[in-house]
Amino acid sequence: MILSTESDCVQPGQTDYKCHWDRAYLKVPSEKLGWYETHSEPSLSLIKELELSKAARILNIGSGSSTILDDLVALGYSQLIASDISTNALEILQNRLGLRGKNVQYIEDDLTQSKKLIQLKEIDLWNDRAVLHFFVNEKDRKAYINLLHTLVREGAYVIIAVFAKEGAVKCCGLDVVPYDVEMIQELLGADFELQKSFKYTYTNPNGHLRPYIYTLFKRTAA
Repeated sequence: MILSTESDCVQPGQTDYKCHWDRAYLKVPSEKLGWYETHSEPSLSLIKELELSKAARILNIGSGSSTILDDLVALGYSQLIASDISTNALEILQNRLGLRGKNVQYIEDDLTQSKKLIQLKEIDLWNDRAVLHFFVNEKDRKAYINLLHTLVREGAYVIIAVFAKEGAVKCCGLDVVPYDVEMIQELLGADFELQKSFKYTYTNPNGHLRPYIYTLFKRTAA
């Protein structure tokens, strides 16, 4: 486990995001975190609707210690990629999955300055629950989108779930950008066609309601 304190993570004018997320996963048990789900039902329902091959290359970004990997393993998917900036989060996830995770590739990387993900082969599904809304700077959003465009092949899918416009403006002590469908479409660009969207109100472990917007896109051109 990586040890850190709040003062380690904050320097004048900037936040060390790796340090921040390592500390978050060290301080609080996974099931008590403000974004924990016993099962990621909205995301899973979209994935099941796609009827992807069990050999589909599925990238779950900002995996943290999310249980969606447990469920995707149980569904028989054999090419799963779990990515996060936090060493601690991936360690928790890997330890929990154990031998069940033999088909999971764990990648520690920064989506805004990718060194490892950028080298992957093209993927069939990009799954993001609650990552994009943390990128409050245009530079970071552009880096995120550029990486997505690089990895998602033509004909593949993108699931993005973020805080809705009427949702939270902070999470885990960080500012966030709430979204609507049009904002996500504008970010992705004309090569991505909206397949489905819906609002979903998540109740976090503290009993607080968090309105989300879930979107499913298909890449129709490269």
